[in-house]
Amino acid sequence: MLHAGLYYKPGSQKARLAVSGLRRMVEFCQQHSIAYEICGKLVVAVDEAEVLRLQNLLERGQQNGLEGLQWLKPEQIREIEPHAAGIAALRVPQEGIVDYPRVCAVLQEEIAKSGGRVVTGAKVTRISPENAGWRIESAAGDFTTDFLVNCAGLHCDRVSELAGERREARIVPFRGEYYQIKKERQFLVRDLIYPVPDPKFPFLGVHFTRLIHGGIEAGPNAVLAFAREGYRKTDVNVADLCDALAFSGLWRFLGKHKRMSWEELKRSLSRRLFCQSLQRLVPEIREEDLEPGGAGVRAQAMSPAGELIQDFHLVRRPNALHVLNAPSPAATASLAIGETIAGMVE
Repeated sequence: MLHAGLYYKPGSQKARLAVSGLRRMVEFCQQHSIAYEICGKLVVAVDEAEVLRLQNLLERGQQNGLEGLQWLKPEQIREIEPHAAGIAALRVPQEGIVDYPRVCAVLQEEIAKSGGRVVTGAKVTRISPENAGWRIESAAGDFTTDFLVNCAGLHCDRVSELAGERREARIVPFRGEYYQIKKERQFLVRDLIYPVPDPKFPFLGVHFTRLIHGGIEAGPNAVLAFAREGYRKTDVNVADLCDALAFSGLWRFLGKHKRMSWEELKRSLSRRLFCQSLQRLVPEIREEDLEPGGAGVRAQAMSPAGELIQDFHLVRRPNALHVLNAPSPAATASLAIGETIAGMVE
């Protein structure tokens, strides 16, 4: 997804980076012939309570500088998404889809052209000060640097601790699982159909996304993973699990969101319940229309108070910069984030 900044608090770093990041990403895709499409999306309200929240979203989007937002009535919804159900919707024209794997491949090519290199499989085991810089020991060898930038995602808090930082906020992994819509039923979704966020819950909720090279994705849910790289239900890492369970913030989060956590777990284990959630947006979706898709793991930072950190969280030091939370729209805004970090390093 290419996000335009509809959901983000006005004036936040997320909102600023979403707007500038979308523009920068489109320019990059055009420059390197990467497939993308600004197709727009619908945010659909299915009851009166959601209509009120949708009105707030409209105001927020306008404050964030989104252009061309349209308030739709039921008959206008059906003109754009004939199979979507809703009593009102917001059309966001400045959103789209892109081939992110290709974006990453081109970025690697550009780094190589500039004399840099990308080293993978390099689990960091030790970071120690050396002269005015650092020595980083990893599974791929040792590296020295004058300035350390930690963008380690699911392990960023651990890397910062290796560099001497105190781990206050902690990464708690939430797996997001997807289904694919079977080819013969993909006519039910034309582009992007999203729900209205519920402020009582910390996650957006399942939605429909058309993929740039074909196909429709439905999801994700948000279920606590038993490993930081737990992309499958059966993935368990004892060290990761113990680390999460020893964190008081997780227990406070679970205490605040008991019902949501239980519902997400049940939905993870039941295709029927997952389908029921999707039917709020597209009633004609059937359980047999769904086939297993992929999954991702959110590198979500959580405070000791049990609150999800919603904005970017960067810790600056004289010879280091730690990116300890990079929430959505991190992919859309990746180039703008990179430029911001480069400016801070300079």
